[in-house]
Formats: sequence, C-alpha cells, structure tokens
Amino acid sequence: MSFSEENPLLDTLHIPDDWDVYNRFSKAQKKFIVFVVSFAGLLPTLVTGTFVPSIPQIAHDLNSTGAVVSLAVSLSVFANAVGGLVWAAYSSFYGRRPMYLWGMPILCIGSFGVAASMSLKSLLFWRFVQAFGCAGGVSVGAAVIGDIYRAEQRGTALGIFFGASLLGVALSPIIGGTAAHYWSWRSLHFSLGVWGIIEMVLIYLSFPETSHPQSGEIRKLAAPSSHPQSDETRKLKIPFNFVWINPLNSLWLLRSPNIMAVTLANASAMVTDYVLLVPIAYTIGARYHISNEALIGACFLPSGLGNFIASPIAGRLSDTMIAKWKAKRKGIWVPEDRLRAVLVGGLLVPLSVGLSGLVTAYIAGPLGLVLNLLCLFMNGIGVDFVLTPIGSYNVDVLQSRSAEVLAAVTAFRAIILAPVTAAVLPSIEMLGVAGTNGIATVIALFGYGLIVLTIRYGDRMRAWVDVGYTPL
Repeated sequence: MSFSEENPLLDTLHIPDDWDVYNRFSKAQKKFIVFVVSFAGLLPTLVTGTFVPSIPQIAHDLNSTGAVVSLAVSLSVFANAVGGLVWAAYSSFYGRRPMYLWGMPILCIGSFGVAASMSLKSLLFWRFVQAFGCAGGVSVGAAVIGDIYRAEQRGTALGIFFGASLLGVALSPIIGGTAAHYWSWRSLHFSLGVWGIIEMVLIYLSFPETSHPQSGEIRKLAAPSSHPQSDETRKLKIPFNFVWINPLNSLWLLRSPNIMAVTLANASAMVTDYVLLVPIAYTIGARYHISNEALIGACFLPSGLGNFIASPIAGRLSDTMIAKWKAKRKGIWVPEDRLRAVLVGGLLVPLSVGLSGLVTAYIAGPLGLVLNLLCLFMNGIGVDFVLTPIGSYNVDVLQSRSAEVLAAVTAFRAIILAPVTAAVLPSIEMLGVAGTNGIATVIALFGYGLIVLTIRYGDRMRAWVDVGYTPL
C-alpha cells in the first residue's frame, strides 16, 4: 500500500457506523488532554518572550550588541511561522500525537544548544532550532481540542487553551527578566529544555491520538469480517513511510474570503496589543518615571490577567451563541453565529488603545498610571474576545484541516505584525503616543467591521471560494 499527500496515513483507520467520533474520550480524559496541550501551548510564547529581557546580558557575554542579538527575536518569529506550517501540515497526515513527539526533542536540543552557545552564529542557529521545535504548540493544540469537542462545546475548551497560551505572553517578560537578573540566561534556556523533556514524557505516556479517522468523517468498515470486532477503532498495521508534504499549501486556505476576513480582524486586534506592550518602557515607563525592569515587567500583568479571565468567558459565550441561534433556526447550524461573541467584547480593543494614548499624553501622576493599567486590562479582555471566537470559528469551518488553517493564520499574522513591531517606536517619536494609538484604534475598528460583515454575509462569502469547508 502506498501513501501520498493525497492518500494520508490517517485514512487507513476505520470505525463502525454507530460510533460517535466525539464520544471517544470521557469528560475527565478530555480535561486532561486540554491540560496537556495548554501546557505545550505555553512553550512558544515563553521561548519567544523570555529571551527579550536577557538581550543585554547575552550581548555582554557574547561580546556583541543588543541590536545584533535582538535579531534572534526576529529569527524565532520566523521559525515559529515556518515551524507552525510544517507541524500543522504533517499533523493532518500522521496525526497530532507524533507531531508533539517529534517536535519536543527538537525544542530540547535547541534549548540546550542556546544555553551552551559561545558565539552569535551558534546562538542564532540554535534559536531557530528551539523555536521551530515548539512552533506547533498553538496550531496543533487547538486542532486537538477541535478533534475531541463538538461545535457547541468547542469554544469553551479553546477559550481555556488560548487563555493559557496568551498568559505566557504576559508572564514571559517577568520570568525572563527575573531569571536574567537573579540567575542566568543560560540556566533559563536549559530549564526550557528540561520542560520540553517533561512534556515529551507526559505525552508519550498518557496522550492519545485524537485525529478523526477518514479526516473526521464517520465511515463504514472497509468490508465485513468473519472475526469478531471490538467497539474501538480498528487500525491497519502498516509500516511507517515518510511523505514529503509542502507546508506552504496551508497558506492557500487564506484564499477563502471568510478566513481572510477573520484573519485580518485577528491581526488588527493583535496590532493594538503590540502597540501597547512593545514600547511600554518608552511610554508608560518614561511617562510615569518607572526605570526598574521588574516593575516595567509587572506592567504586562494586567494584559495577561485580562487574557486569562476573558478567554474562557469568550469561548463559553461563543458556544452559547451557536446554541441560541441554532435553536432560533430550528436546528440549522451557521458557523458565523460564533462570531457574534466578538461583538460583545470586541469594542474594548479600540476603546482601550485609544484611551491609553490619551491618558499617557494628558494625565500625569499615579492616576494616569492606574488608568493606563486599567486600559491594559481592558485590552487583554477585548483581544481575547476577538481571538478566541475567531480561533474556534476557523476550527468549525475547516475541522479536517484545523491545524493547517490555524498555522496559516498565525504565519500571515506574523507577516503583518513584524513590520508593525518595527514601526511602533519610530511612530511614537514622530506622532507621539496619542497619534500612534489613534492609528491602532482605526485599525482595530476596521477589524471589528470585518467581523460584522462576515456575520452578515458569511454564507455568501463561503460560496465564492470553496476550500473544503466542514459540511453544514
């Protein structure tokens, strides 16, 4: 039997007619799976975020400059985008579990390599390996949750997963800064390698394969057999065959008007996050005379707390919207109903970034600082009210290729955010904080408008280009 990209290994699995693909695991097993993938989903953000506070120490140890060492940050963003596409594409072919078992050793080797680096070239090489190894944490993890939960329950579970992942964005600067100050950057990356080993052992011993046989379709057994069959999925015993899959094929999913619209909305929300957090030392820090690195790192906490609180709420609300509107239509499911949850909290995104710019420019003293921290908290809530329903929507409409569409969205978003990150500080120097935040506000309102249009015309947009949507 031969295998190719068009004839994936997962298609050799067969299941009985009366078997419900979403009832394979008990509630306790599902909760454990969510815990494991959330644990793994933290790694990409920690690998990226903990590096930044260590840049001065690394530059000193390697006799380089901060500007040159910071290239490792851009390199890791690129590795995350490429790695996410690779792991997602192969997870649709070989399954989710092998991607974790292949990726974690690469992360461990890369982390130990970073810790042992004695030159800049060595550091950059191992940073790429490290980031590539954990790059599938978000896209494959979200796909795993899509595999085990129905559409009416999926948003809540994905909310918990995305909340844990985004919490790493807020915690990583504090962890990185504290480790660099009181420990060393080498020990920090050695610890990330140990984390990878623990995660790998946990997955190997207790993490099941969650991919749907026959790409998520319930199929009949290939042929009747005279031998008694168990109630569980039957597997054909086949030798392992490596098949080359073009990971860039996943980007072709973005030709869907629906996927592109929500991807741009996703990116517009993240733009505000970056505008507020990336220059925080030069905006809130400078305006309110905060020079201590630990205190500046603590300013990230309100945003992370908002992410952590809002993500499960937004996920549950999106599930509620699905159930409510499905009942109104007498059992007809429309995937765009999930996006109605964005309308509830999504306006906090432009509101928070606009207010923060005005507060920073015109309100001094403790009151200004408190109001800015409140804006960061509001932004954390608003961003998750955008990202969580959108992530669940992408899984809903392309369940059989959920990991690939999430990786494509992440890669495209990285392409947008890379120049934004580079432009934030020059824009603040030229236009001021209020002007820069005003531009981010307009971008966020544009993204909100795209969500409104997708909700209103989503069925027509899906009819324009068929990328293999989940049957309604």
